[in-house]
Amino acid sequence: MKHFWAVLWFLCFFGVLLWSGIHPKDRFTWFLEVAPALAGVLILAFTFFHFRLTGMVYFLILLHSIILMIGGHYTYAEVPLFDWIKEAFGFSRNHYDRLGHFAQGFVPAIIAREIFIRRSPLKAGKWLFFVITCVCLAISACYELVEWQVAVRTGTAADAFLGTQGDPWDTHEDMAFALFGAIVAQLWLSRFHDRQMKKLISFDID
Repeated sequence: MKHFWAVLWFLCFFGVLLWSGIHPKDRFTWFLEVAPALAGVLILAFTFFHFRLTGMVYFLILLHSIILMIGGHYTYAEVPLFDWIKEAFGFSRNHYDRLGHFAQGFVPAIIAREIFIRRSPLKAGKWLFFVITCVCLAISACYELVEWQVAVRTGTAADAFLGTQGDPWDTHEDMAFALFGAIVAQLWLSRFHDRQMKKLISFDID
């Protein structure tokens, strides 16, 4: 059964990847946006039989990958649904990138939580919550540094990748949303995540 879900996961991933790569808004931006998802799927493929993660984590990684691939296809500033939301609610910008950065904190928080609990002396509690939050904020900051270097080295070609939409505080707001996502994920999903890890460990022992 676990192999069935793995196959389904990969079919969903590569199906959306194929769609996103067909006539994207900007090919260079598409590559930059989907690169983290491609790196992630390679890591998952190599670790699946040695360090299997919970179903929740695999689902969240797939969801985050889809968010990245949609952003790569349209560019984050021009995702149609969020353009409609912008017009309907009178927003000053397309907020799809905020969803992306929220996911950038939300999903890594649960990944980090699983790795820390299963592979380190840290246990569930306040210190684990703090460390995971710091890890997610560091990941977000590193991503912003990558965006900065891409902008410096490629000039205007990186405008769609940065997606600042004229907001001088875009970088700070991106990191704030990632921080918020990390906190929400831990508060909302920790108990369910603990139950999934117990089932997974019990299944492996059996």
